[in-house]
Amino acid sequence: MTEVRTDAIPALTQKLFEKGFSAFERGNLDIAVDLLTRCVAEAPTFARARRFLRIVEIQRVKKVDKKGLLRPFADLVGLPAYLVGKLALRQGNADQAMANAEKLMAVNPLNPVFLAYYVNAARLANLLDAAVATLELAVEASPDHAVLLRAMGDLYNEVGNYRLARRAYERVVALRPHDAATAQLFKDVEARDSMQSGGWADSSDKPDSYRSLIKNQAEAKAQDIQAKAVVAGNDLETLVAEQRAAIAKDATNINAYRALMRVYRQNKKYPEAIAVAEEALAVNTADPELDRMLSELKALDFDARIAALKETGTPGEAAALEAQRNQFVFDDVLARVARYPNDLRLRFELGLQHFDKGAWDEAIQQLQLAQRSPRERTDALYFLARCFRQKGQADLATMQLETVLEQLPTMDEARKRVLFELGEIAEDSGNTARALVLYKEIYGADIAYRDIGEKMTRLYKTTPRT
Repeated sequence: MTEVRTDAIPALTQKLFEKGFSAFERGNLDIAVDLLTRCVAEAPTFARARRFLRIVEIQRVKKVDKKGLLRPFADLVGLPAYLVGKLALRQGNADQAMANAEKLMAVNPLNPVFLAYYVNAARLANLLDAAVATLELAVEASPDHAVLLRAMGDLYNEVGNYRLARRAYERVVALRPHDAATAQLFKDVEARDSMQSGGWADSSDKPDSYRSLIKNQAEAKAQDIQAKAVVAGNDLETLVAEQRAAIAKDATNINAYRALMRVYRQNKKYPEAIAVAEEALAVNTADPELDRMLSELKALDFDARIAALKETGTPGEAAALEAQRNQFVFDDVLARVARYPNDLRLRFELGLQHFDKGAWDEAIQQLQLAQRSPRERTDALYFLARCFRQKGQADLATMQLETVLEQLPTMDEARKRVLFELGEIAEDSGNTARALVLYKEIYGADIAYRDIGEKMTRLYKTTPRT
């Protein structure tokens, strides 16, 4: 998750945030939580609102139960949301999973079980930055909680921040000297941190330096290989052998399968990556992310073969294979929607597939479902409008576009395309004065946008202005 500029957040959502902040200043923590939760639901990338929401939730928990004696009983309130959320995770429903994760944070943002669920939901929703920020605040509130520190270290490790992972693991080891597993992780990330920062060469004489952690040159070479995005020859064979050994040791180690897939994918060995993805899915049959990775790999394999045919001067075969690719993508999305019917991102993707095929009613059905997702809402409404326009229902198209426009205060590509579509609809209906007003807004910001210059020249000649 990348924090977006405040001016890119819808104006109504910004007002909600301001009201939430005012409620906090007045000491109305319950109202502040409610308002800020609505902010996060409407704008999942509004990191400032999410962070402040978590701060207020932590303060509320500490205020209600200073001694913590009643907390385990109070946390039982979150059990229904936890159970529903676990089901959403299994089904790959990212939006539902995150909605339940936020409910659990509202109950108790310091509960390790709730936090573990939150991290998994954020991972599914591609909001790992939100998980990092949430765990950081939890650790700040409970600095000697070994379980939270270990979770924090694991998450830093996952996102590649080895320096902070090392610090978190070091604190866990200090609190739990006999925790051999965390001690090993501490050594591993210390090595990675040293390699990442390039500091190992300058500190090779220190007892705990990078060189002292790497027992021999073979291990050092393996670390160097892993640091590369693309490898070849013996290096590639080494990485593949390492992950195969990990899989042989534990056939249920999904992370090893994922690592092996990444190695093959980075080196454009798509058939091999596909085979590994299929192996992983045989182990973990209901993993929507693995499913998505397999689909992406198959599409990339098609793309590579199409490009090769074009390079060899066989455009006819390339066109035939491209048609196969398009049919595969459509059939694949259709099948995944059947497997994960509550995944609104998949509904959006299927809607676009129907849109590309000119199946307007089918596209509308999927896009109307997809608009329930805060992440897909603006795009779904835009394509809904285009479907209605194709069906000759300009009034419905205008209604969708005006709804989107309210949520796009910044003159970016999204706002420009909505204004352009509204302008064309107005022009088609003979309302050239309205079209000119809409086109002017684009023209004033981007004179080179599509054929806006041509449209402005034509309308200025033909449209009376008052």
